[in-house]
Amino acid sequence: MKVGLYFGTFNPIHVGHLIVANHLAEHSDLDQIWMVVTPHNPHKKKSTLLDDHHRLQMVHLATEDYSSIKPSDIEFKLPQPNYTVNTLVHLLEKYPMHEFSLIMGEDNLNSLHKWKNHEVILENHDIYVYPRINSAVADEALIASPKIHRIEAPIIELSSTFIRNGIKEGKNIKPLLSPKVWEYIDHNLFYKK
Repeated sequence: MKVGLYFGTFNPIHVGHLIVANHLAEHSDLDQIWMVVTPHNPHKKKSTLLDDHHRLQMVHLATEDYSSIKPSDIEFKLPQPNYTVNTLVHLLEKYPMHEFSLIMGEDNLNSLHKWKNHEVILENHDIYVYPRINSAVADEALIASPKIHRIEAPIIELSSTFIRNGIKEGKNIKPLLSPKVWEYIDHNLFYKK
């Protein structure tokens, strides 16, 4: 089975994440998309994150109606901070019959050279790259790699930061979240402060 790994803190998961994941599930050769909830991204401040189990629960709620999109807590069980190369090794050991690819925005592709053991990732895994509006052009040699697959997905310029700020400011952000995720956030009074 070909599995696309869509990593994120999903703080919270929003319709932009679902649009990209569903597009890949429907319009690529990937059999499943795993939404990998990252406990602690080495490039983000941990203090801004909701507890891991809350973010995972929101991913469960957001994806339960999509048969090809699955939540994953695989990184919860690994040493922190999490590095993608370590997660990939763990997944290959746990699921030797699966083929794992990465899903990332063009902005992340541009910083791939800063990732731990990025050469190993690029050598062993395909990377599906979705477009972003304000993204610098990636290195030509990187784009030319047979492992890089640029996809014609809808461009979604929506961020979890924008949503968190909107909630804090009392704005109606319900259209930006799946209804069950909005209810979960509202019920638990998340992002109000």
